Amino acid sequence: MATSNDIKNGTVLRIDGNLWSVIEFQHVKPGKGGAFVRTKMKNVLSGKVVDKTFNAGIKVETANVDRRDFQYLYMDGDDYVFMDNDTYDQVNVPAVTVGDAKDYMLEGMSVMLASNDGTPLYIELPTSVVLEITYTEPGLQGDRSTGGTKPATLETGAEIQVPLFLEQGVKVKVDTRTGDYLGRVTE
Repeated sequence: MATSNDIKNGTVLRIDGNLWSVIEFQHVKPGKGGAFVRTKMKNVLSGKVVDKTFNAGIKVETANVDRRDFQYLYMDGDDYVFMDNDTYDQVNVPAVTVGDAKDYMLEGMSVMLASNDGTPLYIELPTSVVLEITYTEPGLQGDRSTGGTKPATLETGAEIQVPLFLEQGVKVKVDTRTGDYLGRVTE
């Protein structure tokens, strides 16, 4: 058990039997009345986001979340198979738990897998990954980096917006949190 004063980003709380991850928090001390903590939380299993307010000093139940390094191996039906980098144990994670992370995962990639009592909760990717563009409309003479954007399909199947001058086969750096194009990668 902890108090509402211990709430920080990334803290996982157990409320009414469900696990909620704190996305944002703000300690508020109004001029009149007692202090409170305003939070935005995401249900770890369903992905639902809610706002919740806690009075200052109230007891909250925190959940024990184990974050460990895993390597993404392959997809098996509707499950994704990951290997623990320390024990070499393989874990099947349902597609619902992987969520949008699948758009930026390649086989062999290292990820952080968070679990509670052996149940996988969510996948944390590196903040940026390098992926190859497998399809985009050809660039035209005069297209510059300061111009507009066009859709491009990546090797994982995800679609992002890239500058007009980029062509098929080019490797790009992508922000895994927002899906934004960060730059071209030359090797």
